[in-house]
Amino acid sequence: MEFQDLKEEEEPREEELKALAISDDFQKKVSLEQACIPSDIADFDWSSIDTSQLPSSYKINSPKEKKLLHIADSFLQRYAHLHPDRKPLFLHPVNECGLQKFVSTTVRPTLLPYPELYYWDGCASFVSDYLTMVPLKSLVTPPTSLYSPTTILKYQRGNCFDFSVLLCSMLIGAGYDAYCVHGYASREICTLDETLELCPLLKKPQERQVPKEEEKKSSSKYRIKFPPVRQSQFDLQQEAKKKAEAEAAQKKKEREEGKVTEVEKPRRDRLHGLRVHAWVLVLSGKREVPETFFINPFTGSSHSTKDESFLGIESIWNHRNYWVNTQDCRSGCKDLIFDLSNTICWEIMLLESKKPLQLLADYKENELPDSNMDDMQEKEEEDMSFDIPPSWVAPIQLSPREFETRYSQGRKVILYKKAKLEKWAPYLNRDGLVKRLTVYADLEPHTYTSLEPETDRTMEFYSEARADGLQKRLENAREMTEYFLGRDDFLHVRHTEFGQREKNVHLAGTSTDTNSRPITEIKECFHRNVKKPADEDVAERTFLITEERIQLTYHLKDYYITASTKEFFKATKRNRKRNEISVTPEISCITYQAGPAEKELSLFHLYDLLQELKEEEKRLKRQVWQSEAEVLDILKICEDEETTVKLSVSTYNTGRNEKRRQQYEVM
Repeated sequence: MEFQDLKEEEEPREEELKALAISDDFQKKVSLEQACIPSDIADFDWSSIDTSQLPSSYKINSPKEKKLLHIADSFLQRYAHLHPDRKPLFLHPVNECGLQKFVSTTVRPTLLPYPELYYWDGCASFVSDYLTMVPLKSLVTPPTSLYSPTTILKYQRGNCFDFSVLLCSMLIGAGYDAYCVHGYASREICTLDETLELCPLLKKPQERQVPKEEEKKSSSKYRIKFPPVRQSQFDLQQEAKKKAEAEAAQKKKEREEGKVTEVEKPRRDRLHGLRVHAWVLVLSGKREVPETFFINPFTGSSHSTKDESFLGIESIWNHRNYWVNTQDCRSGCKDLIFDLSNTICWEIMLLESKKPLQLLADYKENELPDSNMDDMQEKEEEDMSFDIPPSWVAPIQLSPREFETRYSQGRKVILYKKAKLEKWAPYLNRDGLVKRLTVYADLEPHTYTSLEPETDRTMEFYSEARADGLQKRLENAREMTEYFLGRDDFLHVRHTEFGQREKNVHLAGTSTDTNSRPITEIKECFHRNVKKPADEDVAERTFLITEERIQLTYHLKDYYITASTKEFFKATKRNRKRNEISVTPEISCITYQAGPAEKELSLFHLYDLLQELKEEEKRLKRQVWQSEAEVLDILKICEDEETTVKLSVSTYNTGRNEKRRQQYEVM
């Protein structure tokens, strides 16, 4: 079997790869990747775990296990002789007690008493959530140890081989034809890097495509002939034009997002094709599995056997046997044949019948003299037809509390492409939160909205339950927009702009005049009131407070394309001697009349209108300050609710329902 080679000139050659373990570049690369691992995971010392209470099967090999290890050593010697360029097989690593165990005996088929774990996706999801990933000590060689699934479950951490053995044990127990795989995968798969993957919650469900039934050709003369469907040439031209415009817009968008696309591409990997990984293979057939597929135990997601992220396979095993892949993997796993009965593609270690082993036959033809052929063949066939002993692993058990808690320390965070998914165990958070998805606009550093005042937020209200008919309020540090519904004054939008505040923000209950943001502009929009003439029905009213101007825009009259407007200036001239205000059209009001006016307004009417608008401006200021105070009150209530949440517990959950538990004990 050949694996993907490094084709770049600057890549290390085959001879140099043997020295990767001691090269400076390799050590730097390993240290950089391991620097991303949390300190509590990287600093965990497996040698400090307590093994004194483990069963004797963890510390002593039975005679049958010793014989199996002898067979494995013989198989490994013949394999190394016939394939000197292949890497050593992962056959009998040591367990947590330092004792060599054959990998197949580490698999312990188990069906746990939880309905979710009866299906492959439930088992895969549980393993990926329950365990914490620990990277391999060497990125290009398999580990020297393989601990029991019971120990891995106890400490809730392990490498890819530990994940795979536990998941395979659960899948076989649930009736699936599952196997552990030792092979090679991409950097993203091996390091659990999902930052370039779309979050599963954001993926659109695939539309089911139902194949159209072919029309049956009938020679019957009584067959109904439908008239041809006629299409307008103009409509076809318009559709083609729209399609061309859409394609041009898409190309323009791709050019604009070219830089982002380059950032989202995975970085070049010097160890591509050499990174060791372990995953699970599920063959079709059992449990009505229609097609063979892979499961990445780190994520719990399924992959096609043609997925380019999986680059090669050395061997596979289950609780009964061990197979070596003899197929070419230079193109990855997409061309592999997973018929394990095919001795040309897969070399089996333990014979399931008296059929001679292909590897043994090749070895005998090349090395053994004819005089010893018969005796050697009888001895080897007797060994190879050896029945594998039962698993040395203690029964895998999981309490309901452990199954429910699921995540290590009750919480798990997954970083996806422009998204972050957070999961919590039930009843861990006081507010009952179990899942939160945060979606970002790009790949740069991000901020999030909190309960702090004057940040970006949207509040929606029941307009029927409010006297002011407020339906929605949008707010940020500089603006506030309120939408209304069903008001008698036909107001439907109020937009407020704020200036810079010198003082700090205070909670509601303090003086609004001293702590509120300075208002620079208030704009109101009104629906049409058909009971009024269009020249008297205001459509937009803008109070430019800092400029001391008030603008009125009226609704359009029928058959007109411009609307009447009025603009008032509050800084009117005063008579210094008599302290009187002089109102003139040139100074205090600028009027535009669209068409003839139904009723002319005198200067005194304009003066009264200006005074009304000034009073309305004061009222609106108070209304905006009250809206700010209402926002602070709502945020304070939300904060109090989050700190005083009391979750209701099911009556049947006696573990958490103290009252029910006491009643049960009395009964």
